[in-house]
Amino acid sequence: MDWIQTVVWIGLTLLLGVVEIFTLDFIFLMLAAGAAGGLIAALVGAPWWLSAIIAAVVALVLLSLVRPRLLVALGRNADPHRTNIEGLIGLRGTVAVGFTSSSPGQVRLANGETWSARLAADSPDRTPPLGTPVVVESIEGSTAVVRLGERATS
Repeated sequence: MDWIQTVVWIGLTLLLGVVEIFTLDFIFLMLAAGAAGGLIAALVGAPWWLSAIIAAVVALVLLSLVRPRLLVALGRNADPHRTNIEGLIGLRGTVAVGFTSSSPGQVRLANGETWSARLAADSPDRTPPLGTPVVVESIEGSTAVVRLGERATS
């Protein structure tokens, strides 16, 4: 009967380890470590109910104490790089096509893209010359709303 318990714990540990490989969430890794704790308890001669309790306690301790710290250490659930529209906010550029009172201009951004642009509502200069530095304040549809010079938020 002892060898059946050992085989069950080994199989459970391996199964949970394989599931972790596909999920990469560290949940099944902690459960597999708990199953390994149950395996060790079974190998030293603990009855099945005690090895199950040990496995559950080890898994719960790892899930509650180790996994959160591991996720923080690996920087999970945090995107350090802004992408898409968020990545354009605060990006610097220059006026490429002049702004007029009747039509928006264009700006060439630091990432090499050229966007249709309009000046922010509180910009004092409504017709900045070509090459004037700007900073993207927001994106509205396919138009960048820019602020002139260094006063812009980045």
